[in-house]
Amino acid sequence: MAITFDQATQTFHLQGKASSYIMQLVSPGYLAHVHWGARVRGTNIGSLLMRRRRCSFSPSTDPNDLSLSLDTLPQEYPAFGGSDFRMPAYQVQTENGATVSELLYASHRIYSGKPKLEGLPATYVESVSEAESLEITLSDAIIGLNVILTYTVYRDMDAIVRSARFVHEGEVPIKLLRALSCSLDLPHAEFEELHLSGTWARERHIERRPLSAGGTVIESRRGSSSHSLNPFIALLSPDADEDHGDVYGFSLVYSGSFLAQAEVDPYGTTRVAMGINPFDFSWLLEPGEQFQTPEAVMVYSAEGLGGMSQTYHRLYRTRLCRGVFRDRHRPILINNWEATYFHFNADKIEALAVEGRKLGLELLVLDDGWFGKRDSDASSLGDWFVDTTKLPGGMADLAERVKAQELAFGLWFEPEMVSPDSELYRAHPDWCLHVPGRRRTEGRKQLVLDFSRRDVQEYIVQALSDILASSPITYVKWDMNRNMTEIGSALLRPARQRETAHRYILGLYDVLERLTTAFPHVLFESCSGGGGRFDPGMLYYMPQTWTSDNTDAVERLKIQYGTSLVYPISTMGAHVSAVPNHQVHRTTPLAMRGHAAMSGNFGYELDLTTIGEDDKELMKRQVALYKELRSLIQFGVFHRLLSPFEGNETAWMFVAEDGKEALVAYFQVLAKPNPPLKKLKLKGLAADRNYLVADPDAPEEPTERWGGDELMGIGIHLPVWKGDLRSRLYRIHMEE
Repeated sequence: MAITFDQATQTFHLQGKASSYIMQLVSPGYLAHVHWGARVRGTNIGSLLMRRRRCSFSPSTDPNDLSLSLDTLPQEYPAFGGSDFRMPAYQVQTENGATVSELLYASHRIYSGKPKLEGLPATYVESVSEAESLEITLSDAIIGLNVILTYTVYRDMDAIVRSARFVHEGEVPIKLLRALSCSLDLPHAEFEELHLSGTWARERHIERRPLSAGGTVIESRRGSSSHSLNPFIALLSPDADEDHGDVYGFSLVYSGSFLAQAEVDPYGTTRVAMGINPFDFSWLLEPGEQFQTPEAVMVYSAEGLGGMSQTYHRLYRTRLCRGVFRDRHRPILINNWEATYFHFNADKIEALAVEGRKLGLELLVLDDGWFGKRDSDASSLGDWFVDTTKLPGGMADLAERVKAQELAFGLWFEPEMVSPDSELYRAHPDWCLHVPGRRRTEGRKQLVLDFSRRDVQEYIVQALSDILASSPITYVKWDMNRNMTEIGSALLRPARQRETAHRYILGLYDVLERLTTAFPHVLFESCSGGGGRFDPGMLYYMPQTWTSDNTDAVERLKIQYGTSLVYPISTMGAHVSAVPNHQVHRTTPLAMRGHAAMSGNFGYELDLTTIGEDDKELMKRQVALYKELRSLIQFGVFHRLLSPFEGNETAWMFVAEDGKEALVAYFQVLAKPNPPLKKLKLKGLAADRNYLVADPDAPEEPTERWGGDELMGIGIHLPVWKGDLRSRLYRIHMEE
């Protein structure tokens, strides 16, 4: 079994493929954390927990056992106020205003499979044999609060998923001030912390730094997971790299404001916690009510960052993403945004489709500007009806014209927003997030609809359903171009106003669940000014995300490399755009733009009617090649080889599950004078088999024969180039 409980030692042992997670009950019922890391058999499991008496500033809860102090006991779900001075996992406020609580063990159960989380996205199983789950009920009998900690261990992966459910069985209301998804105490502080940071057009850059005394905090207070910081952190042994060393990853399946924190205490231990950001959050629990936290996904790897990433990739691609498109090839598309912006008509869109067909493209996506009176970003969000000035035949006519070119048809929406200059806002000015008497701060000339309201949810579901049912639409790009301000709801009473942001996310999830269920044939892609809400919560409903509004090939090397720390390649939208690039005004070769974009879900975002014949011929070859490689790229095992954060070169590779096929992409940003000769060591191949290596862009070049051991232990020869901004693909097949 993956989960066992030893009655004699009062220990819980959770075993993954190559990892163990151990907890122990300490009298009078504290749940202590004992071990998370390399798999052990548990021969002397009851003696693993160490305790010792400390000074009076870490007071004991038991005068007869001075080694028992909550300030030094490694815990699983700690409180504040009862002698633990470190950051708590939860905090409640009772009717008398006090915030002291203490949870003690009440019961537990172990079962096969994995439970669903009510109203929240989460990882799942397709068979109960895939995982085992443990529920531990902790209780504060004084206030009638039960907290149910749920742990699930996947049989074939070193992933443990955790959440907490608060059940109020008392007689008077209590208020949750803090309700994190996970917390655990690691026995030392010899870690480096890694996270993903950035801003619009510069998302998910890798930051790494040593831990030191005090707190290291990664958070969003923006109402969404945000461009700035992603809901993910990792703790690494100082010697950890891509292939070696201990790595502990923490990822939150949530799309709102979050907190991830690592705190080093005076005794050199590290408390890690993650969940909904308690900043500006509270939740009123009436007697009989419950509150469910989002799910935290914890991954241990003894094989460096690469091992951690591959576990996240496999879990999120196969047991977080859902629907018919989870395992289906993603279409090669043309998006009209950078080709036309708001200035288009039906004939122009049809002309793009005509050219797209010649190139072998499969989908045309009509972006912003097709609805209301939307000739700029100053109006019409919320008015989800077709602008017949631009599209006189309506949406169905345009969809059929695109379909006649043998391309599927997709559409852009921004459903969570409303323009002050719109019919919707004039009819319902109270439907946006706002606080009476305060200004309504605009971003991109728009306000945020209050998705905590049922009437707003119903309107959006109906409006989008009408459009999606009216035409042969097979793809939706769901955008969100600003964060929350003046977070208040006209329908919530004062005691519940600080619930607004989380209720918004729950409302969004409900809308997405209803729409994706009603239109299972539609491929939904998440977008938030590019990658401003690239998180596991959105992937549960939409199996891919527009990775960044920045399509510059050089910038995309860092963005896509950083994103791959957690998120599978099948979730990353990547397009070739025109040059000079519209975000950084850099001119890069079409070949390099293609190689960068082909390292994700491939497409184009430029005016196909104005490009030259030579570029069209190259684009045809890119499209044809990507169709050959699509399964390998989207669903193969991904390996990072050279980091753009550490030098002038970037390289990564994709390997088929059976090791018979691989693709390497190599990029060099700047040329160097008289450079050294270099080799690139590959990964993931069969050492005892031979491989044929070819350049798919130069079929006239001879194919080379290499041993898998040579490719991985010695490496392939890298080209010596004159000139900047160069790239090359290596296509590799196992010799029969």
